[in-house]
Amino acid sequence: LARPGVDTAAGEEFLRAAMEVLLEDAVRKGTDVTQKVCEWQEPAELRALLDLELRERGEPGGRLLRRCRDLVRYSVKTGHPRFFNQLFSGLDHHALAGRLLTEALNTSQYTYEIAPVFVLMEDVVLAKLRELVGWSGGDGIFAPGGSMSNMYAMNVARFHRFPHSRQSGNWALPRLVLFASRESHYSVLKGAAFLGIGTDNVRLVGTDDRGKMIPEELEKEIERAKTEGAQPFFVCATCGTTVLGAFDPLGAIADVCQRHSLWLHVDAAWGGSALLSGKHRHLLAGIERRADSVAWNPHKMLTVGLQCSAFLLRDGSGLLQRCHAAGATYLFQTDKFYDVTYDTGDKTPQCGRRVDCLKLWLLWKAAGTQGLARRVERAFACTRYLAEQVKRRDGFQLVLEPEFVNLCFWFVPPSLRGREGSPDYWLKLGKVAPAIKERMMKKGSMMVGYQPHGARVNFFRQIVTNPAVTKADLDFFLDEIERLGRDL
Repeated sequence: LARPGVDTAAGEEFLRAAMEVLLEDAVRKGTDVTQKVCEWQEPAELRALLDLELRERGEPGGRLLRRCRDLVRYSVKTGHPRFFNQLFSGLDHHALAGRLLTEALNTSQYTYEIAPVFVLMEDVVLAKLRELVGWSGGDGIFAPGGSMSNMYAMNVARFHRFPHSRQSGNWALPRLVLFASRESHYSVLKGAAFLGIGTDNVRLVGTDDRGKMIPEELEKEIERAKTEGAQPFFVCATCGTTVLGAFDPLGAIADVCQRHSLWLHVDAAWGGSALLSGKHRHLLAGIERRADSVAWNPHKMLTVGLQCSAFLLRDGSGLLQRCHAAGATYLFQTDKFYDVTYDTGDKTPQCGRRVDCLKLWLLWKAAGTQGLARRVERAFACTRYLAEQVKRRDGFQLVLEPEFVNLCFWFVPPSLRGREGSPDYWLKLGKVAPAIKERMMKKGSMMVGYQPHGARVNFFRQIVTNPAVTKADLDFFLDEIERLGRDL
């Protein structure tokens, strides 16, 4: 015990070498358009290549560095300019520096004494996000993802309507019903199950042909629930649906919620960043007027890096604290020597909580609000360019005109062109996207997602959020789809 139990010098030497691997392999090569997006291996092959087993004896530093390189080599490079697969992509160097600092400092954001810089920073960042929503006050917290932000909204709304539920539980409440569109994120159903509300009590409201909630249908569902003896309490509107990128009409939905005294939550996890752009914030018109809470994920369009999800509240009276606080005296002592209102950890069901504000703060400091707005507008411009190219090219067909940055389209191979009236046309077309996806993954040239949607067979959903993407990457994307699918 007279000496440390770790070799600090050896540890620092390994860390310096590992940082070189990070910079060279993960950052430089991982964002190099001439490199593969992924080096595909089947699970059994990959397990053998990586030697994942854990043994009694440790391994020397040189071997560990080789393992680090292998981990990067066989991972998907989400910062690659030709990674279009998810609602997040790209690598911002300033945000990455924030993530590395967060990991190195290894603190938990629950009290001022353990995270003084970050408690103040989170307050500033959340206030700025609320300002962009259009609120002059309010509250909020960073949550571990948009799904949890939506669940926080349900829990806070239930507590706001029925404060005694915190002590008495669901058995003391009427049958609660909540409403979301058929295009809403699956976390609404998960949240209802997790909170004991039950998935049977989630009413999925009809949408129009663009995937937007129909306010008149919402009103009908609310009235139907009331006639069944249930208690409506919560509406989730979506701004930026996962597949079609639809924005629910917030003004009309807010009117319905006001008439029925319902909590209006806006799931803007995907579309919230449009608020930064004077050209596109109209997509969320009305969010400032009546929304009670908002979920917004800067880790998506702003390229902040996973994870960075803000749960924002209009209410500034301490509702979050009253809903979630347990007042643990070993952590939230009331007789501390500083102002304990800065101990914000009791606002959330979590105890340990990552510092998710730093990467966004550092990026914002570097780019400024104007730079973030340009990033959003560039994503829109990329999508508009691709949509026009899709309309000009033989064999490409838009599913619908994009309103946001979700580009949904079919590729029709030569063998199916002109056969739209044949009985098996749609069946065969539905197999094209999965076949092309397999080929691109095994080739490593790019990644893009596909899915069916309602009566529509599988189509591609291409997302551009990476500011490093160029016109050449977009042209390559369409050319590669054609190359990989021309013989199907």
